[in-house]
Amino acid sequence: MSKSKPVLSSSIGKKLIMSLTGLFLCTFLIVHLIGNLQLFKDDAGLAFNKYAYFMTHFTPIKVVSYLLYASVIIHVIYAIVISLKNKAARPIGYASYDGSANSKWNSRNMGILGTVILVFLATHMSNFWWKYHNDQTPYIEYRTDLSNGVTTHQEIQASDFHDYSVVVENGVEIVKARDLYKQVDFAFKNVALVALYVIAMAALAFHLIHGFQSAFQTVGFNHKRYIGLVQFIGVWVFGVVIPILFAAMPLYFYFR
Repeated sequence: MSKSKPVLSSSIGKKLIMSLTGLFLCTFLIVHLIGNLQLFKDDAGLAFNKYAYFMTHFTPIKVVSYLLYASVIIHVIYAIVISLKNKAARPIGYASYDGSANSKWNSRNMGILGTVILVFLATHMSNFWWKYHNDQTPYIEYRTDLSNGVTTHQEIQASDFHDYSVVVENGVEIVKARDLYKQVDFAFKNVALVALYVIAMAALAFHLIHGFQSAFQTVGFNHKRYIGLVQFIGVWVFGVVIPILFAAMPLYFYFR
């Protein structure tokens, strides 16, 4: 009888799962960023509130969301398991070896960076996801005159809102929605929350710069022909552009 470990329970298997879930989360970041860029539109949140409804009610997206939640949990669990195993393997540091000589700061502190991101995720879900799904956001009505494209809006009471709706009456499109945009505007008036988001995006940048390239190496996608492209995407797309754009959102609402 073979005494070899199952692939998924081996060290390589754990790293493979970490890599695959991490790459899936990277894909989600791109989609989430594209949707959240609607926050910068000067339309009183119309585009963003439409996006929020679509993301929470379109069945295929909801299925992907459950996969996302599972990926976050699995990613965190395996990160903890691998970190504890590595620590147990070397309980006493080498007297004559400085690990920093051959590794970058972010690769040595992935646990700290991951913890900051985890705190951010819990705060983010509490402020927005939880309140939106538990009917704790304001309600808004948009009226767009289809003849000239002019849109007006007003807050409405809970008694006037039954569910998200889009109707056309006498040449006027009427949209009623949960006003997650206003919740975002309200939340980002809190300087402590804004600071947490900016710090978390800095942590995300360092985390992704190392994690993105490491994931591709783990899955075997590290040939010299395209490793340069992987490094470029990891550093400039996931390490610079995406975190900066996410950090710009709370800063935009706080300073505008």
